[in-house]
Amino acid sequence: MENTQINAILTPAGGGENRHREERIRHRFWHTARKAARQIPFMDEVVAGYYCALDRETPARVRGTLLAALAYFILPLDTIPDFFVGFGFTDDIAVLMAALGTVRAHITPAHREAARRALEDIGEL
Repeated sequence: MENTQINAILTPAGGGENRHREERIRHRFWHTARKAARQIPFMDEVVAGYYCALDRETPARVRGTLLAALAYFILPLDTIPDFFVGFGFTDDIAVLMAALGTVRAHITPAHREAARRALEDIGEL
């Protein structure tokens, strides 16, 4: 996936769109995370990013970037549809890596601890 495509995906939206993205993410994140867990080696960071995106203390631009990446992640049909076993999450991985790399400094120990607990509770997905 090209950087220009990734940058377009990660462009934060306005407040209304971000609220819509957040609702979709809250509704579908765990379902998609369970399907992708074996294909995404850094799922702990994705889950920490999820908690960071939902944290009202996270700066708006950071939340917007994470919400954009997570919204792309939960879409069933994207550049490479997720149902293609072995390939379906490769574009999602590129988008998530770019987003997490950009906002890493804003993912706090509390977000990582919440991710660790959530992954333990559901058996590492």
